Amino acid sequence: MRIPGRGKPAKPEPDADSTTAASATAASQAPTNAPTESQVIDLERRRDVLKARVAELQWDLGGLVYEMAIRDRIRVDVLIKRAALLQDADSELGEIERILHLEHSATAGVCASCAAPHSTGASFCWQCGQPILQQVTSDSIF
Repeated sequence: MRIPGRGKPAKPEPDADSTTAASATAASQAPTNAPTESQVIDLERRRDVLKARVAELQWDLGGLVYEMAIRDRIRVDVLIKRAALLQDADSELGEIERILHLEHSATAGVCASCAAPHSTGASFCWQCGQPILQQVTSDSIF
């Protein structure tokens, strides 16, 4: 919606399917194995796009609140929908940054016993000696 003489026109909202697909893509790119070089490059590109999107959503949400406030017509339902879009993009950005940090730091996780970082493929913790992977009995596998 554009108010004559007030800022830029609002951009169309992404549909729920594209947001869900983007989240599913990010989740599928976070396997227990280390990402390949092309996946890392794709994640870095996606991170850059999401950073710009989060900044734009923050800007738009602030402008929306301002416009509603000066007109004394606060519509909480509209604000909640916009804030939810921002929260989704921000959480996806956080997850991608976490995956990229793990890839660049060469750590695959932390030990459950002492919280020491371990690399991909480690069987035992280098600090406390506890097994990294839990033993699973064949009875517990479906």
